[in-house]
Amino acid sequence: MDQYVAAALALADAEGLAAVSMRRVASDLGSGTATLYRYITNRDELVDLMVDAAQGEDPLPEPTRDWRADLAAVAHALRATLLRHPWLAGELAGRPSLGPNSLRRSESALRAAVALTPDITLASQALSAVHAYVLGSVATQQAARLAEQRTGLTEEQWQRSVGPYINEVLAAGEHPMLARRVLEAEEVDPDVEFAFGLDCVLDGLAARLSR
Repeated sequence: MDQYVAAALALADAEGLAAVSMRRVASDLGSGTATLYRYITNRDELVDLMVDAAQGEDPLPEPTRDWRADLAAVAHALRATLLRHPWLAGELAGRPSLGPNSLRRSESALRAAVALTPDITLASQALSAVHAYVLGSVATQQAARLAEQRTGLTEEQWQRSVGPYINEVLAAGEHPMLARRVLEAEEVDPDVEFAFGLDCVLDGLAARLSR
């Protein structure tokens, strides 16, 4: 069964989750669809297995008993998984996965949050806030990738293509803050930008739960 799940993961990573079907996965492995059905009931079960397999690729972060370090490790681990598997964010944003790897990762994440507050409701909310930030950050990064694939232009090439129009807009003087953003602000590496935003989220949780 593992070979079918691995093939489905590779297919989804390359072509998107919509490309995954029982027939396609079996065909990619050179076997009949009927053979796949001996191990996996249907596509929904296959997707569940894919989600759980992706969740189990990396070892769980070692707890440090420092809630901030542990929640940051949870966030970075989730981000790494989502960037490897662009289709996964949509699955994790819905109902929680209940496979063994997913449950272990959830347990580890909750332990980190409980180190911030023993109130399990507040700990769950804090963890949800961290997860929401990670999902949003990754979605933005993936959208840039999709735009590059769709247009065939890198970010630098796109910026050059819209440069004349942006120069006209800025020359009109109606958007001074935008002008400062374009002319003065540095381009920040996605990893640095993610770490900054995560620090803001953790700072907010610390301030809120200390009250």
